[in-house]
Order: sequence, then structure tokens, then C-alpha cells
Amino acid sequence: MTQFIRQELSSSLDLVRKLSEDNALHRQIEAVVGLCTRALRAEKKILFAGNGGSAADAQHWAGELVSRFYFDRPGLPGIALTTDSSILTAIGNDYGYDYVFARQVEALGCEGDVFFAISTSGNSANILRAIHAAKERGITVVGFTGAGGGNMLEHCDECFRMPSDSTPKIQEGHELLGHMICALIEKDMFGHDRD
Repeated sequence: MTQFIRQELSSSLDLVRKLSEDNALHRQIEAVVGLCTRALRAEKKILFAGNGGSAADAQHWAGELVSRFYFDRPGLPGIALTTDSSILTAIGNDYGYDYVFARQVEALGCEGDVFFAISTSGNSANILRAIHAAKERGITVVGFTGAGGGNMLEHCDECFRMPSDSTPKIQEGHELLGHMICALIEKDMFGHDRD
């Protein structure tokens, strides 16, 4: 058991080291924060979607924007498309699970919004359909996926690829970057450093 713990922590440290040393990734984070803050200042919103652990990330990041991150400030319009069981089950029943996010993007998304599409494989059918629905409406798409990028890579305006093929490590990287982006959006929007 101790050996497993050490291996997992070492693997996580290796992931963080790779992210820390990736200057292109740092510029990409800055670019995405800029996309988000411009949208928010234009009274647009940020939509989030993913499956499983990625659904938890979608809800988490939307919560960070709507509530707060480091300091008290006005709420920001972040919507997780993963939370309304009646909508999800209605769409799933009427159209199929592949459409549970695309239909919501069609209903709630507007030109100028930003859509965070989260899929560790980059191949989740419902995420790909939602990306296409977003692009048809002039919504900027920010992808979060694994090293390969999958099918979603070519359809995203920006795509964060974690330097791993391990689903848990990809998710750890997503959570780290998602938190950082929420903190930077808050800082950029309200000009406040954390306490």
C-alpha cells in the first residue's frame, strides 16, 4: 500500500512539473482567461459540460464563478449543463444520451458565450455534439482532454491537453487548470489579489 501511495504521488508531481514547465500552456491559459473575461464583460456566459468526473468539474467550476473563489464579489454567469435531472432525462429519453448537452447548448447558448467541453478521451459523443452545436451558434469552445486530444481537438478554439494517458491524472490536471482559470477570471474581472 505504501508503495502505491508513493507511486501515485510521484505521478501527480510529474504531471504538475510538466504543466509548470510548459510555457506554451501558460500562454494558452492567459488566452482562455482573456476569452472568458471579454465574454463576461459583454454580458455573455460560460457553459460547462462533461461526463462522470468531468461532470463534477463542470459543476465545480460553474460554482466557483457563480459564488466566489478567493474573495467576495458579484456572481458571474457560469452554467453547468450537467445538473438538471429533469432536462437530462427528458433529452435522454426523447433524443438519446448523445444529445443531452447539445440540446441545452441550443436552448441556452448565445453567440459570444464560451463553452468548456470536458472529455478525458476527447471522444465522448455527447460532448462532440455539444461542440458542434456551440460552433453553429458562434460560441467559443474551450476543450479539456488528454494527451492525444481525440476527435474534439480539431473542433475546439482552444484545447488543453494534459500530458498523460491515464484518466485519473488527466482529471487531476483538468482540476488544477480549471481552478487556476477561475481564479484568474476573478482577478481580471475585479482587480483583486487573493487574501
